[in-house]
Amino acid sequence: MGRRRIGQERFGFVGEGNGRRSCLDDLVTLIDWTPVEHHLEVISCAAKGEPAWPPLALFRAMLVAVWHDLSDVKLAEALDDRASFRRFCGFSASEPTPERTAFVRFRKALVAYGLDQSLFEEITGQLKAKAIRVKTGTLVDATIIASASEADGDARWIKHKGKPAVHGFKAHVGADADTSLVEEIAIAPANINDGKAGPDALPDDPGEVFADSAYRGRHFGDAVRAKGGTPRVVATGMWARDEAETLARLDAWNQPIHRIRGRIEKIFGTWKRSYGLRRMRWLGLAKAAVQVRLTAIAYNLKRGLTIAVPAR
Repeated sequence: MGRRRIGQERFGFVGEGNGRRSCLDDLVTLIDWTPVEHHLEVISCAAKGEPAWPPLALFRAMLVAVWHDLSDVKLAEALDDRASFRRFCGFSASEPTPERTAFVRFRKALVAYGLDQSLFEEITGQLKAKAIRVKTGTLVDATIIASASEADGDARWIKHKGKPAVHGFKAHVGADADTSLVEEIAIAPANINDGKAGPDALPDDPGEVFADSAYRGRHFGDAVRAKGGTPRVVATGMWARDEAETLARLDAWNQPIHRIRGRIEKIFGTWKRSYGLRRMRWLGLAKAAVQVRLTAIAYNLKRGLTIAVPAR
């Protein structure tokens, strides 16, 4: 089945005279979208008897939904109304835009083809290359995200002391300590131990790896060293001659780690406060992974506007 031809002749062109310039116009030129489009070529999620919407337009629309915390219904309405959204996705000022069901079909196709991982790697790789900074360290931590429903059979309950129990998933994240770009993600049920799942969030050549006490233990430490890194994990106990010396040694070891690893909380805060990742929108581990990785891609792109080295 054929695909619709929309808006501009090619993606990446920003039309003039279609409203005020926004940061979305800068994001169009931040990376090379051609490889992204190649990853999406396998998708053709048209309604029966209709030509398919270009998958790159739908993918960009999903990013808009993350940045503005929009449901599929609200996204369809916003695309019909907002000039900056239309330009970013590649639609001209007067043509029709996708209905809600197009985003539902597109998301199902992302899951079916497992494209969320390859899209994340492609875009993050380009952004890391643009930053042109020597990597010195990695932040590793996990955040709990409530499930869309307690009926989600892939999610699990978790209870932390002093906090209410949560039914959901954990996003285990490895981020660059200097640029705060998210480099690796692993999604698991909420009851999976951080130290067990943490190795899946380690990038290659991580440098010094800063993590809280949940990651202490041989399993995580060995994984860090196997990738050429050095674990810097918060300690809960040390030997010394007396209590005062013990506390002083603990403080001297832990304070630098706390100071650096605390940067990852800003990432999680942005995801949850600004991008709506307080709760999963859809059921199942696979769709949870798509939501988290779309959020990470959206976050990295916005972060990329700040850290990218200008072309000369």
